[in-house]
Amino acid sequence: MKISIIGLGWLGLPLARFLAQQGHQILGSTTSPEKHRKLAEEGIDNVLFRLDPHPSGNGFNRLFEADLMVVNIPPKRRSMPETFHPEQIKYLKTLIQQAGIGKVIYTSSTSVYPNTNGEVTESTKLCPTNTVHSAVYEAERILWAEKDYKLTVIRFGGLLGMDRVPGKYFSGKEDVAGDIPVNHIHQEDAVRLIAHVIDQELWEETYNGVCPLHPEKRSVYERNAQEMGFEPPKSYRTKDLPDYKVVSSRKIRETGFVFRVEDPLEFYYSPK
Repeated sequence: MKISIIGLGWLGLPLARFLAQQGHQILGSTTSPEKHRKLAEEGIDNVLFRLDPHPSGNGFNRLFEADLMVVNIPPKRRSMPETFHPEQIKYLKTLIQQAGIGKVIYTSSTSVYPNTNGEVTESTKLCPTNTVHSAVYEAERILWAEKDYKLTVIRFGGLLGMDRVPGKYFSGKEDVAGDIPVNHIHQEDAVRLIAHVIDQELWEETYNGVCPLHPEKRSVYERNAQEMGFEPPKSYRTKDLPDYKVVSSRKIRETGFVFRVEDPLEFYYSPK
């Protein structure tokens, strides 16, 4: 198939390489002229494309000459208002529908789920008042409404592995929340999961992309520090546990998907 990937970043670039190896024709987008040139030199077909939130770029109409589009643009929660990402998705959806793209995958986040202090699944009821991430919740709602394409939403947990080492973010910190379960997925499995959805034609569904096992944060941080030689957190929180959730990946596993790395304690890394 001709597949366009909006966002050749930490997840989108390895996905592009993986799908190309499977024989698909891949075109991706980047917002950086420097990265655009670098990827082109590597032989990765890409165009400059931005959603600010209106679309701009150079030759980006080619992105919409595709059979399938993977929408992989993380919301800018710190620098933009909650309305910014939904506006990006509105503009993108208009272009998708005008072009007649038949299939869309939206990489969402498990942060849409409320903190229930228990398990959440794809059937957990969401609404504007209980979601933890209103921008992603609204983006999903926009993509599902009045559409003429096949859609699948993948709600990924913490995307880690390779150069993303969770323990490094808390090295030497004090009062760290350590006694709550993690909802992580390794980069390799995130890429494989998207490819699985495409290969198995799993459309009109929502899936959670999270490891089957959920060790406590403390265990992950301590393992990272021990294996990679940096300082663990100085102290852990002893007060009441913060709100948390355990995200189930049962639904995607029931389609035959098998995680290569089931346990975040066994993630492998290649720090830069």
